[in-house]
This record gives sequence, structure tokens and C-alpha cells, in this order.
Amino acid sequence: MDDRYYMNMALELAARARGRTSPNPMVGAVLVKNGVVVGQGYHMKAGTPHAEIIALKEAGNEARGATLYVNLEPCCHYGRTGPCADAVIEAGVARVVAAMADPNPLVAGGGLKKIKEAGLEVTLGVMEDEARELNEAFIKYVTTRRPFVLAKAALSLDGKIAARTGRSKWITGPAARAYVHQLRDWYDAILVGIGTILADDPSLTARLPGGGGRDPVRVILDSLARTPLNARVIKQKSKAPTVIAVTAGAPPGRVKALQEAGAQVVVVNSGPRVDLPELMRILAEKEITSVLIEGGAEVHGSAFAAGIVDKVAWFIAPKIIGGRDAPGPVGGEGVDDPGGALELERIKVSRLDQDICIEGYVKPEYRGERPLRPQN
Repeated sequence: MDDRYYMNMALELAARARGRTSPNPMVGAVLVKNGVVVGQGYHMKAGTPHAEIIALKEAGNEARGATLYVNLEPCCHYGRTGPCADAVIEAGVARVVAAMADPNPLVAGGGLKKIKEAGLEVTLGVMEDEARELNEAFIKYVTTRRPFVLAKAALSLDGKIAARTGRSKWITGPAARAYVHQLRDWYDAILVGIGTILADDPSLTARLPGGGGRDPVRVILDSLARTPLNARVIKQKSKAPTVIAVTAGAPPGRVKALQEAGAQVVVVNSGPRVDLPELMRILAEKEITSVLIEGGAEVHGSAFAAGIVDKVAWFIAPKIIGGRDAPGPVGGEGVDDPGGALELERIKVSRLDQDICIEGYVKPEYRGERPLRPQN
């Protein structure tokens, strides 16, 4: 029996719900008996049956003596639904193959322990790296109570995100822009600065090819509550709310006006700028597990300086914009020497028609340790 083959099937099932299960993980389950798939399912969204329950229901009596493949350890606690470990045991499953243990402290190996104690065979660690990448946002959220953060930028070959005039539409092509909208559909929230709102009046919605898409929560860094009341992020129809992050220095009248216009205003701190680590804590309390930063240079600079960025997606177009006054993707003071530059690992390069996308993870030592300093 090919454990990797069926685990890959479970991972593909789980990924069907990308962007829909938060704050829960994406989970797929496959039941196999005598080399035949007798049941399968995936968790569609929070509050609905878990993947294991759906697969067991489909398999019926065929679940007895079968092998269950699941990309995350079956839960053993009561949440919005009952414990899956109990259901697996009661169904008479003979063997459980899990890609990884559940990092949730409420589970943390308890599900597999219960299954083992019931006499079932357990195999752990099949395609664990792939499983961890799939649920990277859930893992960070459940272990740190902070959202997973992706910083995205679109730039020219000479490193410009806009012309010297400030105009930035469109540097990258349709394929790259379509992928960005897919990211918006997958991530719980999108974060920009007030400069982007004032300059571009963006909608910050997910517009997928053919229509559809789930809008992310729109988060605006706006220390003094300057977001116009007629801005698209305020006026447009969307199921997702707009959160305006201000400081204690924001004029009360402006704050009240934004709230009356429908925005959620959160006062983050008393300093001149919104404290990003504190904002991440507040967003996590709202069960936002992932944040896509589409900021300008100063927002990116502050985010890297604050150590909140986990992953980077840089879209590079084969264009030369030029101009000493044209902005680059990361502002702030930066480092004094290239030897101290922030470094990425696990790099992936992909082609999107004429553009390329470079994705990578910020090395752990550059998270939370302020390797770059924001401009005062």
C-alpha cells in the first residue's frame, strides 16, 4: 500500500477549502480498504463536519478494518463539533496514517494517543513537510496567537514599485494580478497603509477570473483616522468588514464618523504610528489567522522592522522604470551593511506569463528581532 499516494490525495482534498476553514485547519481524509477508496471528505468551513466524519459517513460499514489517511491528527476535544478520534475508533478503523500531529494545545498528540490506546495501528509523519506548508497559517496562529503574515510587492526589474509620479498601475501583467486576487481569496485579511488609500482609492476585494472570490477583511493603517468617508473600502458592498487601525492621537470626531460609516475602528497604541505587533495581537483576537500585506514602501519597511513577516511574495516584471525618486518596495532606514540584510529560505521561483514570482520564508532569526528599523 502506497501511503504517500493516499496521503497526497488527502492533502489535495484538504486544499479544496483553502481560505474557507479559518480559524480551523484545512483537513482532508481518505479511507482505504483492500486497495480501494471507500470514503473521503474534507473540512469545508468552521462549524461544519470534520473531514474524518464525512469520510466515515461515506464509507459506512466499509470503514471497519480500513486505513484512514488524514493530513492532521484527528482531534480529541469538543469544540464546535465532537472529537473525531472517538468516531474513528467507534467505526472500527484498523489503521490511522497522519501527516502531522495537531499543534493545537487542546490536541497536541492526544488524538493519536487515544487511538493507539484503543488498539489501532498508527503511522505519523507521512508527507509532513507538505502538510505543514498547507496549514502554515493555522500552525502559527494556534501556537503563537498571532496571524501568519505574507508581504507582497509588484516591482519592475530595476526594483521600482511606482514611477516618480507615484503611478503604479500596472507594473505586472494579468496573470500575476490574477494570482494576487487568488491570494486575497485565500488570506483572512489584507493590510495597507493610509497612503495607498489616499493615492489609489483601492477596493481591496478578491476578484477571481469568472467572478466570485471571498473578500478578505480590509485592514488600514491610519494613525490619525484620515480615511475618506467616501473611500471604496468604506462605501463598497462586501461581506468582509473594514478595520481602521488608529492611534490614541486620532481625532475623536473622525473616529466616530468612520464608525458611523460602517468601519470598525481599533485604537492600537498611543505612539505616532500604529504598533504592528500589537495590531497582530488584536487581529488574532478577531480570529484572523492570516494577513496579506500589500503596502507601499513604508508599510513594508515597518513590517519587516517589526519582525511580523513570515513569508514574502515578490512579483517582478521585465520592465525598467528608472528614476532616482521612484520608490522601491521597502522603505525605512534599512541596514547599514548588506551583510546584515534580512534573509529568506525555502525559495520558490515561478513564471506567470512574462512576469516571475519569487516566494520565500523569512528566516526565524529575522522574525520579532527588528533586523530593519522603520523611519521615524
